[in-house]
Amino acid sequence: MHSFTIKDLENLSGIKAHTIRIWEQRYQFLKPNRTQTNIRFYSSEELKTLLNIALLNKYGYKISHIDKMCEAELKEKILSLSGPEALQERIVNELIQSMVDLNMDKLEDTLDSYIISKGIERTITQIIFPFMEKIGILWLTNHINPAQEHLVTNIIRQKLIVGIETVSTSLKANKSVLMFLPEGEYHEIGLLFVCYLMKSRGVTVIYLGANVPLNDVEYVVKLKQPDYLFSHLTSVAHKFNFDKFITIVTKKFANTPMIISGQLAQSYEKKILPPVKFKKSLSEVTEFIASL
Repeated sequence: MHSFTIKDLENLSGIKAHTIRIWEQRYQFLKPNRTQTNIRFYSSEELKTLLNIALLNKYGYKISHIDKMCEAELKEKILSLSGPEALQERIVNELIQSMVDLNMDKLEDTLDSYIISKGIERTITQIIFPFMEKIGILWLTNHINPAQEHLVTNIIRQKLIVGIETVSTSLKANKSVLMFLPEGEYHEIGLLFVCYLMKSRGVTVIYLGANVPLNDVEYVVKLKQPDYLFSHLTSVAHKFNFDKFITIVTKKFANTPMIISGQLAQSYEKKILPPVKFKKSLSEVTEFIASL
């Protein structure tokens, strides 16, 4: 059984820790254990319960009413939520629950159903990205086993690759982009999604993948002469020096614009100089692609 902190529950459910404590005092659905130092911790079952309760509460059900529901009624009410946003949040919660239970068959079936219904692009923007955003904090704080991370990301990676391979478009951008992740960066989901967006808009993509030495990038740049370089940085190794990376990129690829997106770009506060440019949101990335 996994254990989660109240902060984990807050991040995953969107319910503030203060509110969770009040619910514990007034209602019966959460009964945390405590460590020897009196710190709350919650089981995976309590996490799943809170996700469902938070969803129903957000879409109009009073907590006092939810507290009186049996498990069957709770599930029935969850399934009855029909609005598009509620549906998306329910599916994200189902993915979290499948990951916690290591039920990869259910996780994959959930994704496949949404892909069939809405397509790969909507699945990524409406389901996969919110899911990855919610569980990312658990990976960073080691509250999710690395095996779970590998299983989940590999399934998502497979869906993205299938989407990339099957993309068909009449658009032609007449631009080429070399895409890579530097040494120490293995989180490929964001880069693969941008690759899909580019190919679906007719951009020629040269995809090098993850953990690529800059000398290898330089070799391909000289050979292929791409119009742009692109990297999406999520979470790199501790030894990775972002300042040094930008400096080297600026010198090595002075004549090739380098676009960087992802969490590291979002949090970077120092001034950057051409040819490096940051795209700090998905909308900025899509605007860049549309401009090609």
